[in-house]
Order: sequence, then C-alpha cells, then structure tokens
Amino acid sequence: YVLNRLSVTTKGGQGGALEVARARILIVRAVFLVLYCVVAVRLFDVMIIQNINIDGEFGVPSPTHVDAQKQGVSAPWGDIVDRNDVLLATSLRTASLYADPKNILDPEASAKQLAVIFPETSYGVFLKKMQKNGRFIWLKRGVTPSDQAAILKIGEPGLGFRDENKRLYPQGDISAHIVGYGNLDGQGLMGLERSFQGALSGSLKGRALKTTLDIRIQHALRTEMQTSMEKFKAKGAAGIIMDAQAGEVLAMVSLPDFDPHAPTSSGKNAQFNRVTQGVYELGSVFKIFSTAAFLETQDNALTQTFDATKPLKRGRYTIRDFHAEKRVLTIPEIFMHSSNIGTALMGETIGGEELQRFYKKLGLLTKPDVAFSEVGKPLYPRPWRDINTLTASYGHGIAVSPMQLVTAVSAVVNGGYKVTPRFVLPENENTQTAIKEQIISSETSNVMKSLMKLVVTDGTAKKAAVEGYAVGGKTGTAEKPGKNGYDRKKLISSFVGAFPIDDPKYVLFVMLDEPKGIPETYGYATAGWTAAPIFSSVMKRIVSIEAIEPDLMKQNAQSGKQPVSNASYGDGL
Repeated sequence: YVLNRLSVTTKGGQGGALEVARARILIVRAVFLVLYCVVAVRLFDVMIIQNINIDGEFGVPSPTHVDAQKQGVSAPWGDIVDRNDVLLATSLRTASLYADPKNILDPEASAKQLAVIFPETSYGVFLKKMQKNGRFIWLKRGVTPSDQAAILKIGEPGLGFRDENKRLYPQGDISAHIVGYGNLDGQGLMGLERSFQGALSGSLKGRALKTTLDIRIQHALRTEMQTSMEKFKAKGAAGIIMDAQAGEVLAMVSLPDFDPHAPTSSGKNAQFNRVTQGVYELGSVFKIFSTAAFLETQDNALTQTFDATKPLKRGRYTIRDFHAEKRVLTIPEIFMHSSNIGTALMGETIGGEELQRFYKKLGLLTKPDVAFSEVGKPLYPRPWRDINTLTASYGHGIAVSPMQLVTAVSAVVNGGYKVTPRFVLPENENTQTAIKEQIISSETSNVMKSLMKLVVTDGTAKKAAVEGYAVGGKTGTAEKPGKNGYDRKKLISSFVGAFPIDDPKYVLFVMLDEPKGIPETYGYATAGWTAAPIFSSVMKRIVSIEAIEPDLMKQNAQSGKQPVSNASYGDGL
C-alpha cells in the first residue's frame, strides 16, 4: 500500500510530497506498534509464564507467592510466654537475601562484595550459588537492615529480598531446653517449639502459648546449677522444680545448654536434655520408693529392724554401706543413714514382683508422657532376678530420667496422689481439675515426709537445710557403669527434696555429673557435699521470690505470739 501511494505521489507535485510525509508517519507508527507488542509479550512471559512479578522497589524481581511456598517461606508463629506472661519466644519480620541467577550480571564481582558483607560465608560459596540453574536461590536468611543497605549499594539486579519471620528468644539460653528452637522455614526442631508446632502456627489464633514455667525460678535454678557445676568441675548438670500437687514444671535446667539463636554453635552435647532424655542410675534417692513400698506392703513396718553389722552376701555379690553403722538398724535409721544393707534386706522382704509393681505404679518402669519429643526410656533388668530386687532397692541396676524421679517423689509426698508432668497451662484456667488417682496411702506419705525430714536434720543431707523452714529430702551418690564395671571415680551425685516438707509445694531435684572433690569438701564429691547445698541455695532464692513466711512466723502467728522479724531470715521475706 505504501509503495503504491509513493508511486502515485511522485506524479502529483505538491500533493505528492504531502503523501510521502503521510506515508513516513504510517511507517513510524507501524514500527512502534510492533515494538509495543514485543514488550507486551515479554512482560506476559516474565510475569505470568515464569511466575515472577515486579517488586516495585528498585525494579528488583522477587518470587511470587507460589515460589515463596516452594522455598518454604514461613508464616508468623504465636508467642510463647511463662506463667506470668514474660515473653520466651516471638516472631520478628526480617529480610532474607536471594539471587535470580539468570539476571546476575557479574557473579564474580557480586560474590566478592557479598563475602565482605558476610565474612562467615566464603566467596566461593556465594559464587557457586549464583551460577546455579533456576530462578531462585537463597543466599542469606535473616539479613540486618545495615547489611541490606550494603547489598543494595552493590547494584546487582539479580539480587533481591524476601520478608520472612525470624524466631527470637528474649531469654536466650536460660530456658533453651524447655522452649527449644525453630528454623526460618517454620519448623519446630526441639522442645515446645517442636511439640506445639501446630498450635503455634495457627490454632492458637493470635493467643500466646502459656507455659507453666516461672522465669524467675528458672533463672535462680540455672544460676545455682551453673555455679556448682563450675565449682566442682562437673561435666554436666540437671535440675527440675515441680509443683508437687499439680505436676506443673516451674523450672528445668540441663547443662551445658545452648543459645537457641545459634543452636549448633555449642555442639550436639549441649542440645541433649539431661532432664527428660538422659537416664541415669541415681543411687540412694531410690530408697524413697523402696522404703515407701516397704511401708505399704508390710504390717507394723516401722517396728521392724534389720541387721547391718556386716556386709550382705548373696551368691557372688557383696553389698556394703558407704558409712557403715555396723549394728542393727530400725527403718528410720536405715533411711536416715542411707544403709544399702538395710535397704537391700527390706527389698528382699518385699519381694521382686511386689517391688516391680510398686515402681511401675510410680511410673519408674515406663517411658514418661511429657510434652517433648526428647524423652528417654528407663532401663531395668530383664529378666528381673533376685539379686536385682536387692540392688534396685537402693538405686543400682535401674536407670531413670530426672523427670521420672521427681514425678514419682511428688506422688510420695503430696498425700500419695499420682501427678502428670505439665509444661503448658490449660487454655481455660477455670477448667475443673480431674479426680486425682491415689496410688499410695496418705499414712505412708506422711511417714515418708517425716523420714525425709530426718535426713536433713540428722542424716546425710544437713547441708540442704534452709534456716527457718522445714525441708526434707534424700541424697544419692551412684558410681557410673563402664566397660569394666562401676567406676568409683565417676559419680552421679544428686539430691531430691520437698519444700515445705509438712505440706509440700515444691519438689526439687538436682544432679551433678562427675563432680570433683575440692578442699572445701575435704576431697569428697558425694551428694551430701555437692548436691544438697544446691537445694538449700535454690530454696533460699525461691523463698525470697515468692515472699514465703518462715515456719517460725507461721507458728507464732497461730499461737498469737509476736512474729519473728523478717530481718532474721534475710532480705525480701
């Protein structure tokens, strides 16, 4: 058409010149129309076909919602708080750096500059990622605002940012083994973060997950455990405080612990939960259970005596006392002086089947049901022989977790009622408590509390005493098993106690793994010297935190006498 018009206009003078101008305009318009179509097709390909849109900021391409899901971009998680609404875990919106390798103009230069901004990642790692196939490669998760500004100055069009939810733990390592941690992809990897992943990611509907933990008591327990672990050069430590009536865990410490923001930096050993995951032969603390079993199964139990004048021999085995009394002992004396001989004879009187039944009723022979995936199974003799009845009565040849032990002790001292460990408070605080199951008689519970009090006032745990308060408990010193039998130089030293012992509110268990004797303890690393003092220190701090009145003040108030001054028992009471 254009050529025909031109041929006509060449014969028309001025009219021909006008037609030529019009023809040129038509050609230009046609060219622009073609270019417009090309751009439109390209935009359709980029935005729709390749699932990439324009971010609007600096014209940097970013993945669509579909791509983001493929890359595991996390949704916001709910908060975790302690029983007083102190924040333990929350989510913060942060930027993460990715690359579109197809749009990277100069991968070598960009990799060098990124390696300067993030020196913990090498130039080679960045370069390898930016030369991969595909349109989306994560380069750095959780970028700070200052690092983000430095990246933008690189001016590389193939680099972009995607908002994500980074998990933050305001209390750091203080509650690491309870709260646990998660990753940027919205996966809980340990602790409550793992066990309650579903609730935290949606079903809580904006509400926080409220735990039984009291961060004040948690801090007190961790501080005292850490101090003692360093003092006695122990390789590890564990501690747990439970509400004896409700089973609520107020504090739980496993040392060494870790920073939940960088969980792998402390090594795999630090993530091992010694309270719920570790199982140990805990020695004489088990005498609480075998003595309770004796009281439950034997008539006139407290009137009986057993001969502990010399070591007990059964077949090729010989059982000795650490501090031998070398005389006939009553039941209270056997418990108070922690006689292995007397306790073994009590176990023999009870019988193997009955002792196993009692231990099973307390939850010592089954895997505990707690709100963690990190849970260990108890170890006990299979088959259970006669000699196992004797040794298991004083805590040898049977290994349980500290969680199992403190749960069983709570049942012994709370009137005989079974408790279930709890880490999360019920959604409805007004929910009626289920009918309690009594597994031990109240009479046996009362006698055991009296015997545990004797251990502190006149027995092996005098250093567990708390001035002004009635406490009770039991020490346990056990040699660790090895390839060639038990190693006398490697001890598990522990103490479990109840406070106040007459009407227990708290049950506290503390354990040191392979403590070393020091001059202050005359070279001893046994529980009476190492673990019992921790109980006293922790309880003194709880008394201050909770403003618990001393027993003398209560007695004087009931009798109408003038109460003792608070100053006599330290600040904060």
